Amino acid sequence: MAPLGPLGEFEAIVVMAVLHLGEAAAGTAVREEIARRTGRAVARGAVYVTLDRLEAKGLLLSRLDKATPERGGHPRRFFKVTTLGLKQVRHALATVERMRAGLEPLLARGDHS
Repeated sequence: MAPLGPLGEFEAIVVMAVLHLGEAAAGTAVREEIARRTGRAVARGAVYVTLDRLEAKGLLLSRLDKATPERGGHPRRFFKVTTLGLKQVRHALATVERMRAGLEPLLARGDHS
């Protein structure tokens, strides 16, 4: 596996949504969690492409649930954050925190002039 670069903003958001959802982290639930916590509507495809990419990078694992008639015979896929995924999201958050440090007076003021 090639060395990993930093997580992008949306990748970090997806990993954090999976963490928040725990055992219930299926794709639709991840999308709804992101919308609920960010107020941001997210395309279904964007979530699934990102979940697949994060799994390919080794940051998430997935498992298939049993197929049900309600789902047209299709199984539901649930995701879980790996140790590497947790490490990557911690790094992303620490980077943002280091960049934010010292900006409190500017951020509190509400303008940047």
